[in-house]
Amino acid sequence: MRKPVALRLSAALGTLALAAATGVVLSMPTASAASAGATGFATQNGGTTGGAGGTTVRAATGTQIHQALCSRASSSTPIVIQVEGTVTVGNTAKVSGGSCNTAAGVIELKGVSNVTLVGVGAGAVFDQIGIHLRQSSNIIVQNVTVQNVKKSGSPTSNGGDAIGMESDVHNVWVDHATLTASGGESAGYDALFDMKAGTRYVTLSYSVLRNSGRGGLVGSSDSDLGNGPVTFHHNRYENIDSRTPLLRGATAHIYNNYYVSLNESGINPRAGGKAKVDNNYFKNSKDVLGTFYTDLPGYWQVSGNVFDNVTWTQPGEDNNPAGPNPTSNTTVSIPYSYNLDAASCVPSIVTATAGAGTGLKVSDGNCVATTPTATATANPAPTGTPRPTATSTPAGVNLSLAAAASADGSGKASGTSYGNVRDGDAGTYWSPAGSTGSISIKWGSATAISKVTLREAAGATGNIGSWRVLDGDTGAVLASGSGASAISFASTSLKKVTFEITGSSATPKVAEFETYA
Repeated sequence: MRKPVALRLSAALGTLALAAATGVVLSMPTASAASAGATGFATQNGGTTGGAGGTTVRAATGTQIHQALCSRASSSTPIVIQVEGTVTVGNTAKVSGGSCNTAAGVIELKGVSNVTLVGVGAGAVFDQIGIHLRQSSNIIVQNVTVQNVKKSGSPTSNGGDAIGMESDVHNVWVDHATLTASGGESAGYDALFDMKAGTRYVTLSYSVLRNSGRGGLVGSSDSDLGNGPVTFHHNRYENIDSRTPLLRGATAHIYNNYYVSLNESGINPRAGGKAKVDNNYFKNSKDVLGTFYTDLPGYWQVSGNVFDNVTWTQPGEDNNPAGPNPTSNTTVSIPYSYNLDAASCVPSIVTATAGAGTGLKVSDGNCVATTPTATATANPAPTGTPRPTATSTPAGVNLSLAAAASADGSGKASGTSYGNVRDGDAGTYWSPAGSTGSISIKWGSATAISKVTLREAAGATGNIGSWRVLDGDTGAVLASGSGASAISFASTSLKKVTFEITGSSATPKVAEFETYA
């Protein structure tokens, strides 16, 4: 085990004020806060959609979060929990019920599935209280700040981890989070983002991890080797001693991250762990990649990284730094599509997009920050209306085949046509010019629709990953999810409806885009 290292803090953290009063949890109409859907390894193994398709509720305390979980029909009933204000140990009590298994002093997502926990507006603050996932799946955590969670001192929560996952957890997407501490182990803190005991298919994206002795691990010991794969992209690690991350036997894809002031070591694959390290920017740091504090080797594949004022120690029995001038010693296969920003622009694009309260901005893959159209509704009216959800193939007239209908899109691959999605022929299809893109059906006058069905071409079934259905007139998000299917939503009168593919496992091929009243 590595001995604790005193953390050099550059400045004290400011105090955040309480932003919401207590009150009952209200049922709300769904207001999507997700940017464009999960990315990375969270898109695999069936995908990660969180609470899509479920009721949305608003919570201002930890107790209300637990009440929302416990009020569902079952532990797998989809739910979106919008969090506002500051959650503390003091306002987080255990709540009992057949659909939950909660505990006081920690936000407990235990034995549950199909949950989205999202901060409203500028984001929610979890102050000195951790988020704990255990025996859970299909979870999204987004637009939250988790700060100063301790394992010793007072109060304590979650073993000192800001976000901790363990015991058969899979398909988790943590996005636009800010995870901070105020010291290392000697000051009572543990880690910011830990995964262990069978945690699989996780993505951490557009997040800030700051001022901690330990960034996080994948695998808690050299015998805990059944974790991963994990994707880390467009995150900012700043003033961290080590573990950005530590990989014990796990595979990680690490791209377009910005590392500043890694004080002792950085990415640390060991005990057979593998890291694909692409187009990251390392600045003012030490030993940013290698196998450290063990004689059990790990491996890496590197390309396109920038090392700006990085120092390297000499190899030793328990010290195998990858540099200077790191070279690959393995290859790592990535099963999903993704776009790499140039490493030179990583500091600017990550600074513009990462963390809670940034408007869920993302990179367009060309070093430009973009604001998604799907944003949280500030003051939704109380109602029990559920979120749009996938259904069986609808009956009725396919309005896409009407004489007044036509099709267009964001771009098309060679040999394909927009019109192929509305010709009634499953043997023809449209493909985007890249791995993502959009296809639209439009009419000359407003047409009311409440259902669409996307049919993939033969041999391409399952290629479509995450998607959004948009009102082409206003840009409003009508539905979002993963995998082509029949999709229902509130009846909407529009002249244009767009199916936007935001992730794919291979070239998407849309044979038919059907629309129904």
